[in-house]
Amino acid sequence: MTTHPTPVDPPQLHHSPAFAHGMIAPAGPTLYVGGQNGTDGTGALLDGLEAQTEQAMRNVLAVLAEAGSDPEHVAKLTIYLAAGVDPGAAYAATHSVWGDHRTAVTVLAVTPARPGALVEIEAVATLPEQ
Repeated sequence: MTTHPTPVDPPQLHHSPAFAHGMIAPAGPTLYVGGQNGTDGTGALLDGLEAQTEQAMRNVLAVLAEAGSDPEHVAKLTIYLAAGVDPGAAYAATHSVWGDHRTAVTVLAVTPARPGALVEIEAVATLPEQ
């Protein structure tokens, strides 16, 4: 049995190279990565959308790695953007760190809880068999 989530892309829906319409995640240990802002190791918020988005994604990757997982095992990303943020610019910054790992994605415009935060990213991942 594989521990990798499997994309579900109905043929009647638009196919995106960036995301899957659904993901089947195998039963087993699941990692829920809480919302990660674009903060460095000291907790300082970086300046600008690109820097914050790249750092938030690096923070997600750090949590995945610490739990023994990786982007190939992510079933879902949720990306919260501050109102008025260009989703295309956020996607470009995310892609520069995340790469071409397709997963289910939800992107929402919200009022950030942390002043100055432009993006927050959370993930749901399976854990590889040890």
